[in-house]
Amino acid sequence: MTDLEFMDHAEALLKAVELTCDALNDTTEADIDAQRSGGMITLSFPGRSQIVINLQKPLHEVWLATRSGGYHYRWVDGAWRDTKSPTLFFDQLTQDASAQAGQPLHFAPA
Repeated sequence: MTDLEFMDHAEALLKAVELTCDALNDTTEADIDAQRSGGMITLSFPGRSQIVINLQKPLHEVWLATRSGGYHYRWVDGAWRDTKSPTLFFDQLTQDASAQAGQPLHFAPA
């Protein structure tokens, strides 16, 4: 994968997260504060817990840090896949965001 291809896929992921947070804030009581700074998004939840999504450009990875742990994802076969398990990025984000928000939430690629 080229750097440009990575950035295209990674930017699509970050945009999907931002748009989903906006939609969840409009349709649920989740109250997620999504702050983006370059290649990083910090999701802040009531109770002051956070989820951090960070692009690792030299490695062509997206890193996800949540209460449950830290995860590294690479673009493989059309999806962001964990480097150590079969878990997909948006599945892990959905699970952890739901736990940290205290209600069911759903994140998916755009």
